[in-house]
Amino acid sequence: MYSLRVGVVAAVLSWFQGRAILEGESAMLKTGILNPAINSLLSRVRHTNALVIADRGFPFWPQIETVDISLVDDIPRVLDVLRAIRSNFAIGQAFMAEEFAASNGPDTRRDFERELTGIAVVFEPHVEFKKRVPRAIGLIRTGDTVQYANLIVESA
Repeated sequence: MYSLRVGVVAAVLSWFQGRAILEGESAMLKTGILNPAINSLLSRVRHTNALVIADRGFPFWPQIETVDISLVDDIPRVLDVLRAIRSNFAIGQAFMAEEFAASNGPDTRRDFERELTGIAVVFEPHVEFKKRVPRAIGLIRTGDTVQYANLIVESA
């Protein structure tokens, strides 16, 4: 089923790119998220669907699509991805492990609070947090080394 869906998406994108080229337009993305796999994930998110933005140590979940964009330690970070998707993703609420607060200093906590301004954040035990993962549309793995920096963002 997944490969059929990917094939259909590829055919539709190819058609649009062909039309753009025929009409003298460039088919290349010039702004916003440039990663096609992340764009694909975002385009499939509907009301109350979730997307996981994970740090480098988060477990692999074979049952959901994972886009691994980690390069080296802390490039990119969870907050980099959050900033990038906010303009195309209406976030209703976010989930984080309650262990995040105890494991990180005030500057790190403040950075997350600032980026999550206006979003209801639910803190729960990490074990409970991970139970939400299989229901997500997909997972974006970063190179973040901040402990418990993982986010599950749910669309509004």
